[in-house]
Amino acid sequence: MSRIVIDEERCKGCLLCTLACPKEIVVQSSRFNQQGYKVVEVAPGEESKCTGCASCAMVCPDVAITVWKTVKPKKSQEAAHV
Repeated sequence: MSRIVIDEERCKGCLLCTLACPKEIVVQSSRFNQQGYKVVEVAPGEESKCTGCASCAMVCPDVAITVWKTVKPKKSQEAAHV
């Protein structure tokens, strides 16, 4: 499963990532960071919908998002381990 990690202290709440997410799982949260910006989060319960496309991270002007993508083994590798 892929996942998104948001550095809330770098986030300025511009919401560009919410517009870029094709699955619409990145949303504005009710929390504020130390600078007073309302930060974003992955909607609770929606984490499994992340495909790891990294659209959110690519549009983030503050480099506040890291995407960890799960790499599935190729079918030829699966057969070799049987």
